[in-house]
Amino acid sequence: MTEIFDDLKAEYEQLDAVLAELTADQWAHPSAAAGWTVSDVVLHLTQSEELVAASIAGDELIRPPGDVDAVADALVAAQRDIAPAALLARWRAAAFATPGALRARPKGARLSWVATSLSPATLATTRLAEHWAHAHDITDPLGIAYPDTARLRHIAWLGHRTLPYAFEVEGIEGGPVHCELTAPDGDLWRLGDPAAASAITGAAADFCRVGARRLSPADSALKATGPYAAQALTVLRNYAL
Repeated sequence: MTEIFDDLKAEYEQLDAVLAELTADQWAHPSAAAGWTVSDVVLHLTQSEELVAASIAGDELIRPPGDVDAVADALVAAQRDIAPAALLARWRAAAFATPGALRARPKGARLSWVATSLSPATLATTRLAEHWAHAHDITDPLGIAYPDTARLRHIAWLGHRTLPYAFEVEGIEGGPVHCELTAPDGDLWRLGDPAAASAITGAAADFCRVGARRLSPADSALKATGPYAAQALTVLRNYAL
């Protein structure tokens, strides 16, 4: 996972190249995130990235009471009058400081993240996953290309790694699931014990979109076999909480 910090920076750079070219009308355009404009999505990414900086600084992050989406909506609503140029500068300042700051944390460090603590590499992975998902919330409605890359392997790893937690949270019986996912460049990524009785096969891009709740399992081309694979796709999430 040591390359995650470089890949996180690369993901930020890919999104930055898109944001730098947006017109005023595009900033105000509805995103694929319900109720949010493109500007709102970038503000949310900025606010959450500033929480990363607070965690790195040693602050303990306390999850506010209430539904996570409602809390995020309230935070965005409180600051959504910021102009696009100022918002972009604020996001850049927060985002591009993150990879180096996480890389610099000592071996074995744990960082506060809402209701748990994460290693710097895992926190970097959650940031990559969130920026990738929201990048598509921005670009898809605008018809802007945002190609999938080999960086999806980090997101797929996170989704698979957190399956036991996802089963527990949803109150669904689960078990080991092996994944064989085809990368954007055609490579095959294997996750989990190949001897597991349950398996998910198909495109890594579909797997990551299902985990980001941007694609329903039924609308994907993923194949689920065994006692737990289909349930795994219903609970799959590309985030640690």
